[in-house]
Amino acid sequence: MDTPEPSPKEKPKWSTTLLRILALLAVIGITVGVYLIRDRVQEFAHFGYPGIFLIVLISYATILMPVPGMAVVFSMSGVFHPLGVALVAATGGALGEISGYLAGYSGRAIIENWKRYEKITAWVRKHGGPAILLLAALPHPFFDLVGVAAGVLKMPLWKFLLWCWPGQMIKMLYVAYAGYYSLNWLLPN
Repeated sequence: MDTPEPSPKEKPKWSTTLLRILALLAVIGITVGVYLIRDRVQEFAHFGYPGIFLIVLISYATILMPVPGMAVVFSMSGVFHPLGVALVAATGGALGEISGYLAGYSGRAIIENWKRYEKITAWVRKHGGPAILLLAALPHPFFDLVGVAAGVLKMPLWKFLLWCWPGQMIKMLYVAYAGYYSLNWLLPN
């Protein structure tokens, strides 16, 4: 990736420091807020595609705290068209991942010395966007670390989203169609 890390001797401007503090506070606020309403998230499914978008956005906005986003994509594809479900879920998922990006942008996080984080950061540094796309396409609980790594590496947000969204779309497509075909097989009309 073309983005070099700043040398340890460079001191960030006060505006950069303020922006990093605000980003970290936003991530903490989102995570706490989602944790507090986690039992009511399923109720958004009654609102159709916008509800699915909100559920996935909220579930992906948390940092390392599972909320039932993928389960909603799987189950809602039995009610709504799986392509539509995948499209709104991928968009919500990619936008929700901005919280991980902001956590990384705010400075090296608490997880800085965690071996898995170090491996992911090295991979994102070496392969850039394609690494983000591939890791976003896989269903695993560590994608927040990819967002953190992209933020730490100061990858432009637009570039992060440009690679994150197609990966999310791939993942949501196979989850939605798996839900559609398995639910229709188990519960025929």
